[in-house]
Amino acid sequence: MQDISLEQAISMLLEHTEAIGETETVPLLEAAGRILAEEVRAPFPQPPFDRSPLDGYTFAAAATDGATEEKPATLCIIGEECAGDFFHGTVACGEAVRLMTGAAIPTGCDCVIRQEDVRVEGDTLYVPYALAPYENYCFKGEDMEEGALVAEAGAKITSGLIGLLASLGKAEVRVYQKPHIFLASTGDELKMPGEALAPGKIYNSNLYLLAARLREWGFQPRVYGILPDDAALAADALKEAAASCDLLLTTGGVSVGKKDIMHEVRQRMGAERLFWRVAMKPGAPAIAYRTGRTLGVALSGNPFAAFATFEMMVRHVLAKASRDPSVLYRTGRGRLANGFAKVSPGRRIIRAHYDEDGTVRLFEKNASGVLAGLSDTNAFVDIPAGSPPLEPGEEVTVIRL
Repeated sequence: MQDISLEQAISMLLEHTEAIGETETVPLLEAAGRILAEEVRAPFPQPPFDRSPLDGYTFAAAATDGATEEKPATLCIIGEECAGDFFHGTVACGEAVRLMTGAAIPTGCDCVIRQEDVRVEGDTLYVPYALAPYENYCFKGEDMEEGALVAEAGAKITSGLIGLLASLGKAEVRVYQKPHIFLASTGDELKMPGEALAPGKIYNSNLYLLAARLREWGFQPRVYGILPDDAALAADALKEAAASCDLLLTTGGVSVGKKDIMHEVRQRMGAERLFWRVAMKPGAPAIAYRTGRTLGVALSGNPFAAFATFEMMVRHVLAKASRDPSVLYRTGRGRLANGFAKVSPGRRIIRAHYDEDGTVRLFEKNASGVLAGLSDTNAFVDIPAGSPPLEPGEEVTVIRL
């Protein structure tokens, strides 16, 4: 069987991935990072009234015509208004109201002067220069008119959008549900952190690595733990999970060894195999399958191999299912600070650290079973098939994670 290309694998996965259509209503304070499932329009003008942009005095500008420092206009102060108050009367020409930032401008007034620019003696206001109509004046609806489009369905809810929605009085919003993800590892050699480590056993880093990565993107996977190296038992667990999950994600059991059970597991589930083996290193023996509406992806058991195929393939699935393109990685170019001594007969993905100046630093250790350097990895270098060793200063394709 010929390995398919990474691009073919991604295309097949996306062909069998459905964008989540179910929605739920959540409190606005809990909506950050979610995807809006409704169009939002302003229910009223914002601001809902003409208001003052500063602390000062408001009046009719005509009352200050010809005012100078030597001969200031004199107005009678008839009231005071703080933000949240409302002056119900009409202010006649020659009268003034003291008001604070954000306060509604009373009827009869069309400008505001800073309180630092005036002199007050008792109830008399002295204005030392003429003001124009609507000087220092915030108009009703200048932020947005009633009915204005605030956000379209499909928008990612940011802190800025939450502030905007709160200003319009929305206490909750309708959002798309997140994909339900089942996460497990296979392997009788695995122990969970905190358990005693017997000879021949290793700790399950894959489960923690991928669960943490999913949570960094705002997903809450159902972390099952370790599936036994028993195809029947593993198939039963995955079939049960498939009834309520959109994505089954496992690591291990995908190659051709005695305990690589995922081939038999898929058959016992009655699942359709989409592909097995992708032309990339590490992580080539990944399996993708479909059971009903649920997509399954079984990754290599080697930690970096699992991480590489997860990042390069599964991120596309998550972005489409969640309707959130920000989950996707960014591809660009960078220049190597150090070299890579190996020939790459096939496509190779290696871990790297990318600096904002475009410098790419490769890690000394790149074996698929090695975790060293992963905590400082923020990029991959994508090396095309048939490439010679890479030299320092060479320009390369960078996958920014």
